[in-house]
Amino acid sequence: MARQPVHSHALAAVGYSKRLRALEVEFVNGAIYRYSNVPPEIYHDLLVAPSRAHFYD
Repeated sequence: MARQPVHSHALAAVGYSKRLRALEVEFVNGAIYRYSNVPPEIYHDLLVAPSRAHFYD
């Protein structure tokens, strides 16, 4: 899944697959987490959040 870089002190990049309904979050330390059954609205809200790290928390 392609991830796009984000400006955040904790997150490096995020990606989303509509087909899989999966969200991937890459952290600045290199760790990558994948979440299943994520609605597309959550991905959108993460991208437009003033603080992506706080939204993720």
